[in-house]
Amino acid sequence: MSRTVLCSRYQKELEGLTQPPIPGPNGTRIFDEVSQQAWQEWQTLQTMLINEKHLKLSDPETRKYLFDQMWRFFENKPVDAIEGYIPPS
Repeated sequence: MSRTVLCSRYQKELEGLTQPPIPGPNGTRIFDEVSQQAWQEWQTLQTMLINEKHLKLSDPETRKYLFDQMWRFFENKPVDAIEGYIPPS
């Protein structure tokens, strides 16, 4: 039986992750509040941000920026746009 969570992005019960995706308190919070669907969508957006903005993951400021963007995404707040990207309709 799959586990459900009240997804912070979609504000409804959806299938949850099977384990915290990262260690520590952020991973626990994601596990408790974010659906699989929202997590997969974030992973896609994060990859686009890293590639388009040429981010270096070894830089602590980059990691801070990505965490900020991640929580903004999960809380339905505006996130940085990818230049030239037009989402599918």
